[in-house]
Amino acid sequence: MDKKNNVVIKNKRAEFEYEFLERFTAGIVLFGTEIKSIRAGKAGLVDSYCYFSDGELYIKGLHISEYWWGNINNHDPKRERKLLLTRKELNKLQKKVKEKGLTIIASKLFVADNGYAKLVIGLAKGKKAYDKRETIKERDVKRQLAVFS
Repeated sequence: MDKKNNVVIKNKRAEFEYEFLERFTAGIVLFGTEIKSIRAGKAGLVDSYCYFSDGELYIKGLHISEYWWGNINNHDPKRERKLLLTRKELNKLQKKVKEKGLTIIASKLFVADNGYAKLVIGLAKGKKAYDKRETIKERDVKRQLAVFS
């Protein structure tokens, strides 16, 4: 496996809608056809979020398209997938989510150097309308500075 697999799928909407307080990198439990679709870049994080069930963290809304060469054993594109974190991280996240207004959002999906798919999740707080306007202003200023530099 000498070739680098530079698959990075970002959730740009999450950066705009939420303010991330903390980020974690989690592994994902996948089927064989799912990892092949991710390596082909056929995944989307648009409406995905994480929730706890029986002390385990799951992601819902992560869309991984069916693998083109898959047969009858192909996967369900919208199924819920288990995330792999340490027990210490899970306990920390579970305590924080119980606070009012905090949620866990997926921001980036990538394939690591060892070939495993990883998901960057963040403990997030929703932005207000004026925060979003401020983000747009900052982005415009950066764009103007880049043009004149």
